[in-house]
Amino acid sequence: MNRSGSSLFSVVTLARPSSVQAVEFGYFPDNITVLEGQSVILRCKIDEEVTHKAWLNRSNILFTGNEKWSLDTRVSMANNNESDFSIQIERVAVADEGPYTCSFQARTKPRTAHVYLIVQVPARIVNTSQDKSVNEGDDVNLFCLAIGRPEPTITWKDLKSGRTYEGEFLDITEIKRHQAEEFVCITNNGVAPPDTRRVKVTVNYPPMITDVKNMPAQVGKTAILRCEAMAVPTASFEWYRDDRRLMESDNTLRIKNEKTRSLLLFTNVTEKHFGNYTCFASNRLGASNASMLLFRPGAVYGGNASLNTRISGLVFWLSLTMSVLLKV
Repeated sequence: MNRSGSSLFSVVTLARPSSVQAVEFGYFPDNITVLEGQSVILRCKIDEEVTHKAWLNRSNILFTGNEKWSLDTRVSMANNNESDFSIQIERVAVADEGPYTCSFQARTKPRTAHVYLIVQVPARIVNTSQDKSVNEGDDVNLFCLAIGRPEPTITWKDLKSGRTYEGEFLDITEIKRHQAEEFVCITNNGVAPPDTRRVKVTVNYPPMITDVKNMPAQVGKTAILRCEAMAVPTASFEWYRDDRRLMESDNTLRIKNEKTRSLLLFTNVTEKHFGNYTCFASNRLGASNASMLLFRPGAVYGGNASLNTRISGLVFWLSLTMSVLLKV
């Protein structure tokens, strides 16, 4: 068929068995688009008497009349009568993309109709970085690979900040603890909903004690010394007095360790409990310790409370200055 002919070329795309999607084209459509895995019917309408007719894919003959030449079991004759010469391709694959030609011999001259079958593939992530655990200050490199037709775009999104980054690779130089987050790779080509994959980045750092307070206490009452520390992995806590590690004893002393803090509980304060205590927090990356006082109300003690952090063999001293006090 040519532009002066009267034959009509149409296509019907069949989605999954539960639904049918039909698309009708007028004379000489340029392109027909179908999703990979769907079925498509290429329908050649004939409104005049013909003697021979055939379907071709590129230079390969698929059918001549009712005679099948193609060895592909997915290709079949959908209809063959005086007005309709149609073939069906089931479970369309990317390899099926290309030109198709309906050709027949009319009484006056041969006619042909050409159509180009475009096979689309939804964007799909095929490989991405696994969850990562790194130390603060390390460089982090994430990757995300996707396929699809047409070529999909790839975007990384930081779920904490909402910032987005274009491209397959996301590089973070000297990562900081506040950058520990889930990152999501998003790929899209407009064929189907975007495909996504999450990657969690954990940033490890040594303990940092954040709360140091001297506490007053009365004899015969209860008292609590608190030690809070931020760390990844979670810190382990120990309590010391005069370089001696404290253990729970005689029902007057309890140690309660929680995720980010440790409590030293005095259930019945006596004179021997007053004095200086040291909290020691550690993980595999380093350690930090802080000293604090348990003192009798009406009496204050001179000296400084100190915070000591050890990281990879280096020692940083932070002094939490207290006022110099005299016993009343």
